[in-house]
Amino acid sequence: MGAFMLTEVSWRRIRVGVVVFGLLSSVAVAPARSEAQAGPDPAAALPQAIPIFPLQEIMLFPDASRPLHIFEPRYREMVTDALEGDRIIGMVMLHAGYEDEYAGNPPIYDIGCAGVISNVQRLEDGRYNIVLSGLVRFRIISEDQSRSYRVARIEPLPEPLDDAGRDALRGHRPLLMQLLASVAPDQAGQAPTPDALPDEVLVNGLSQFLGMSALDRLDLLRQEGPLARAESLIGLLERGELSR
Repeated sequence: MGAFMLTEVSWRRIRVGVVVFGLLSSVAVAPARSEAQAGPDPAAALPQAIPIFPLQEIMLFPDASRPLHIFEPRYREMVTDALEGDRIIGMVMLHAGYEDEYAGNPPIYDIGCAGVISNVQRLEDGRYNIVLSGLVRFRIISEDQSRSYRVARIEPLPEPLDDAGRDALRGHRPLLMQLLASVAPDQAGQAPTPDALPDEVLVNGLSQFLGMSALDRLDLLRQEGPLARAESLIGLLERGELSR
């Protein structure tokens, strides 16, 4: 495959399996994301066409971050090109049974999340370690497969939240914080404060890092905003479909 999660002894001992890391790094890379993307609205700043990185499971949500090790030649080229441009890559999920077609262009789901490369380390042999910081969801309209990697024409899917929605989302926060503490009890004291960790970031971070099936994670990404995503996440918890 083109990427895998870094282990504890790899690049700077990043532990991507721990939810708290994902949430803390989401807060930490926000300034870098802001510098890379001019303007307050990432959906408005998103190009009409972006390179896409298909994996076997959804890997990125808005406002969350993900370390990746890039070693496959076509995706090394993708990262090189992105670094020379706007640093944006879209992540999407492969359909089941992709293995036989993986070297080509196997079927993918049409909903993904665009991210900006907020940290990068190029290794001597041409591989990359990067951190991708989630910007905004998108829907694929069409594809250009003329390069070694895939490029998609996309439609941004912003997630506006009005005052009533924010109040409702805030009401779910105590249960979501309990879920966070149950996932990483030894690091509960390191969890970001409410001021440092907005409700939207909490929901998206949990959606990205909690253990669940690939299709459940895709369903969370398909939700139209953080409030609907929080309610779906709580539903998964109540049905016992989350692994902690």
